[in-house]
Amino acid sequence: MAAAIAEQSQSNAIAPVIDALRARLGDRISTGAAVCEQHGSTLTWLPNQPPDAVAFPRTTQEIVGIVNLCAAHAVPIIPFGAGTSLEGHLNAPQGGLSLDLSQMNNILAVHHEDLDCVVEPGVTREQLNGHLRDTGLFFPVDPGADATLGGMAATRASGTNAVRYGTMRDAVLNLTAVMADGSILRTARRARKSSAGYDLTHLLIGSEGTLGIITELTLRLYGIPEAILSAVCPFDTIEGACDATISAIQLGLGLARIELLDGVQIEACNAHSNLDLRPVPTLFVEFHGTPASAREQVDTFAGIAVENGGGDYQWAERVEDRNALWAARHDAYWAARTYRPGAQVIVTDVCVPISRLAECVIETQKDIAELGLVAPIVGHIGDGNFHVLPLIDMDNAQEVKAARGFLDRLVARALAMDGTCTGEHGVGIGKKKYMKAEHGSGVDVMRAIKKTLDPHNIFNPGKVV
Repeated sequence: MAAAIAEQSQSNAIAPVIDALRARLGDRISTGAAVCEQHGSTLTWLPNQPPDAVAFPRTTQEIVGIVNLCAAHAVPIIPFGAGTSLEGHLNAPQGGLSLDLSQMNNILAVHHEDLDCVVEPGVTREQLNGHLRDTGLFFPVDPGADATLGGMAATRASGTNAVRYGTMRDAVLNLTAVMADGSILRTARRARKSSAGYDLTHLLIGSEGTLGIITELTLRLYGIPEAILSAVCPFDTIEGACDATISAIQLGLGLARIELLDGVQIEACNAHSNLDLRPVPTLFVEFHGTPASAREQVDTFAGIAVENGGGDYQWAERVEDRNALWAARHDAYWAARTYRPGAQVIVTDVCVPISRLAECVIETQKDIAELGLVAPIVGHIGDGNFHVLPLIDMDNAQEVKAARGFLDRLVARALAMDGTCTGEHGVGIGKKKYMKAEHGSGVDVMRAIKKTLDPHNIFNPGKVV
């Protein structure tokens, strides 16, 4: 009864907001059930919690008006980019307004000499790199999905290139954001470094829309490498693949990407992407540099791999061959979905110091086997981050219970190895319960920051802390 009253109260609160926004935005606000459901959880296994309405702003000033309107009526606002997040970041547990930023998709400036650019939050990484193609520059952060850059900053995304180029934490020079009081915050200038005041840029990066709504980003760019060489290398064991990676990193080889797929994930990729790889632990690697340096590093890595039980390489030097290889890696999620038809994919990730990665993955595989689960593993092995994709029959209560226990043990295992509950997926709803175990009293500091910047809790409530 109390829940029904609360739901009715929220519905009454948002009604005048919707009416006002219709007058301002016209058809750029929707209350259609299908649109609202699409703006609740998308790729996650968590239950869908749709907003009451979806707005499509086009300018920072429109967002200021929306924030002020929602604040006056205590209506929650949930920022939305491309909908590729995996931990329920987009859910609206209290209803409210989803703010779809996809129409704010202009590339505002490219400063070639300074190796940076200014973009709106709805620009996707593929859109940006398409725009940059003829300039000799590129943006390297690649989480796989064609996510929006605003969403990538909000979730502190990383991906396959992080071992060489870093994550969104390293890529963002400045953010412009609308705060809960309707003010517009610019966190920094375009200078490559500054000692002036608190680091507000990195406060907002990874805040998942709980502290401010990102409306503009200044991003670091890099020169397109002269030579790019990619390869696939099978290994006898997970430990051998990890040891080869550690040795390569310690030697300072120019690894741009190094990804680990276990035998189950290789089987799924073979079927989905028409590959013909042995179903054993396998590294996907890529080197960037000059033709001479890249080839030299390839030869050095080949020797390291052999010493650690690595098998025959399959090299891809042509652009189309490299693209096919990395497309198969990026399609790992979709490959897993088809590996067990009818099952729901529970995508999760943890990250540990690279010296503990083999141990963590091996213990995780033992846990999977003991539970009788089907759960491919794929990881950004160069920075100790790996994903597990349990394929669960959601109608089987026992299997669902086993999966939930597995997820808890996976996080506990990572934390015991001085790791983190999430290397790149973020917290959202799905991993909120682990924050205290990881951060201790740090959670109280986070809550204090949240209360100070968003005292009425209208920005993405129920997430992170």
